[in-house]
Amino acid sequence: MPALSIDTSKLKGAHVYLEHLRPDHTDVLRSLARDERLWEFTKTLLINDTYDEQFTSYITTALDPAAIGGQQAFVIRATADDAILGMTRFYFIEPKDKRLAIGYTWYIPAVWGGPHNKECKLLLLQYAFETLGFNRVEFHVAHQNIRSQKAVEKIGAVKEGVLRKYALRPDGSIRDTVVFSIIDEEWAEKKQRLQEMLKAY
Repeated sequence: MPALSIDTSKLKGAHVYLEHLRPDHTDVLRSLARDERLWEFTKTLLINDTYDEQFTSYITTALDPAAIGGQQAFVIRATADDAILGMTRFYFIEPKDKRLAIGYTWYIPAVWGGPHNKECKLLLLQYAFETLGFNRVEFHVAHQNIRSQKAVEKIGAVKEGVLRKYALRPDGSIRDTVVFSIIDEEWAEKKQRLQEMLKAY
């Protein structure tokens, strides 16, 4: 299936903007992702003597548009100074069924609690519903990651259920996955909610 074409000129806000992940982002991301606080609940990367090997595998997958059911990976930059703040992706992209997932998102701890994630989600959701014309956006969150679950609930996503023993994390522990969604007829209300939240900043 051909990669979905995403126009990142529509993914720009007052606080953050997104650009397609490229190989030349690797060194900066490798350094930023070395903070073990980022992976406390997901264990996506284990900060030990194999970190560089793990990160190389992680970024190679992120750069592959055929991986994870078709994906588009982005770096998140600060509008104010162009600094890279983290990463996010569209994945499990199903144009025929008009649905996709948003996830694999992380930010440097310095911006946790700020407007950056809210605006990023607004930009991505707006693109999915208003530019692509999709019907459904999903969020898949590890059951241990209560902070991320609360963040997804705060933007108005509906909790649909828990996929039990859905995956094994890199450290071998079992991960249940909590599934949330927003559908097209809900989008106008969720968009307004996000816009109101951003006014606080």
